[in-house]
Amino acid sequence: MYGHPVPYDTNVRNIQNRHVLKTVQHCEAVCEFTANYILTREDANRRKEQLRMLRDCADICTLTAKYMARHSRFAKSPASVCAKICEACGNHCLRHPDQQSQKCGQTCLQCARECREFAMSS
Repeated sequence: MYGHPVPYDTNVRNIQNRHVLKTVQHCEAVCEFTANYILTREDANRRKEQLRMLRDCADICTLTAKYMARHSRFAKSPASVCAKICEACGNHCLRHPDQQSQKCGQTCLQCARECREFAMSS
């Protein structure tokens, strides 16, 4: 009527789901970036556990994002697992003082909160 396109997805629930999807995708990217950053550090050999956690987190975020993006009826299951892994990864990253690990830790914990809410929603 006024020349403005109506978004295909005006449902509040779908808007919230898109927000969670973006959060999960962002977490995956930050974890991948952080893993690559750690590999350039002199102490990379002492941070193998952090590298494993980051890769696990990035992988579950990738899988979870795929289920969310296609509105799979099974999306809540990987989101629940994603929340657990992101929380573990975030807490582990926060133990390291470098700025990138701190940023990654905060990103992972935010993702864990949003995935947990998504998984528990009706």
